[in-house]
Amino acid sequence: MIDVRRVRVLVEVASQGSMAGAADALHYTPSAVSQQIATLEREVGVALVERGPRSITLTDAGRTLVAHAEIVLSRLELAETEIKEIAGLHGGRLRLATFRSAGETILAEAITTFHERHPQVELTLVEAEPEEYLAEIKAGRIDLGLNFRYEGVKYLDVDSTEDFLLMEDPIGVALPLSHRLAGAAEVDLTELVEDPWVSSPPRSSVHEFTANVCRAAGFEPRINFETNDYHVAQALVASGVGVAFLPALATAVAHPGLVVLPIASRPLLRQIIAVCRAGGLRSPTTAQMLALLQEIGERAGAEQRLPVLPDGH
Repeated sequence: MIDVRRVRVLVEVASQGSMAGAADALHYTPSAVSQQIATLEREVGVALVERGPRSITLTDAGRTLVAHAEIVLSRLELAETEIKEIAGLHGGRLRLATFRSAGETILAEAITTFHERHPQVELTLVEAEPEEYLAEIKAGRIDLGLNFRYEGVKYLDVDSTEDFLLMEDPIGVALPLSHRLAGAAEVDLTELVEDPWVSSPPRSSVHEFTANVCRAAGFEPRINFETNDYHVAQALVASGVGVAFLPALATAVAHPGLVVLPIASRPLLRQIIAVCRAGGLRSPTTAQMLALLQEIGERAGAEQRLPVLPDGH
């Protein structure tokens, strides 16, 4: 029988790309990691890694074992969690990941409510971009993450995971209060041909979305400012240096120096999506958080409205 503990070491070596990195992650010595891998290779009767001077490369056999091992380890962890819950301990942990605008709105509310209902469950949260953590859900290192989908932009999907639509988040155009169109009820994009734009860096969903929507309106946007932080984007717009597409969740706390108005041609939306391991790989705690997020997302989606006006207007 293959020793699960040694397989776990191999998975960490594959993740870190070196014996030293795996040793740091597992709190082992590098020599102990090397011995575990060597013993595992003797157990399976085939080389699992190719040792270089500074890095480790998996053999075909090693990649095959790691692919199966990630599923096995995830199932063992899930079994441990379910056993604790069945025993009435209500312990374990729930590991979450999110992008910022959802993290400070619907997920923050969900975490607060979940902790009040299940204080024994240890909650952890990573804030990053979906491309940085979605693969961690497949590998079992994250239990539930939030993703987004913009119309006309390729959606980042991961095998062995399952998507659940939480809400549709309306997108408007943010204008500084000094803008000639700031008092309008809605904005025709053709009136913004000469305006500079604030968007995210190239190869991101927001950058591609901005370009696609403006091109559909008949012009190429002049993107002068790039940021992944919606708070920075709001501040730039409020300063008068540009305009930007902003979803409603990102303006839950709107900068007082701007307005966010709907597009005249048609509504623009982004979908907010919960992602977790597929089917039976969801633990009861993950299922409860998912249900809570669906409830909060449905309510938030019904409440989201454009335009967004500064306080006192």
